[in-house]
Amino acid sequence: MRRNYQKAKPQLEKKIFKSNEQILSPKVSVIDENGDHLGVMSTAEAITRARELDLDLVEVNPKVDPPVAKIVDLGQLKYEHEKKMHRQKVQQKKIDVKSIRLSFRIGQNDLEIRANQAIKFLKGDDKVKVELMLRGRERQHFDRARELMLEFVNIIKNSPDLNVFEEQVLTRQPSGFSMILANKK
Repeated sequence: MRRNYQKAKPQLEKKIFKSNEQILSPKVSVIDENGDHLGVMSTAEAITRARELDLDLVEVNPKVDPPVAKIVDLGQLKYEHEKKMHRQKVQQKKIDVKSIRLSFRIGQNDLEIRANQAIKFLKGDDKVKVELMLRGRERQHFDRARELMLEFVNIIKNSPDLNVFEEQVLTRQPSGFSMILANKK
């Protein structure tokens, strides 16, 4: 059997900032390295002024007329931008959906154990998907299965330090029921 191992294509780095000769506009509104507005001037004149200071002319707002360009160190600007993006990525909270399965013939003690497990997941800021699968002749007793699911949800909702709500309401599926619970903050 022939296998085709393809090399991962390197992702092209997005050009975030246009600098120096990449700026296509004939005139730009220039801000110097201290943040002072120098006024509108030709792009060539602004580039020469930036080169005199050993800095770069970087387009910071291309959507206005004329575009706003700033005299800064491009390497430092890219570094600060990457640092800011990394900080935002770290601060994002990834929410997992944990799954708990119940059976039709589950005992009361096992039901409470699974409810405590769900409470632990909800306290950890995760969502909980509760599933109850019905097999064979159990499928004839959807009303009893619905009562079991509601009993499970009531045990969780009676937990004193949680504010649980149903993100996805109790839905009937061909082989049982499912719902998603989450904790309000």
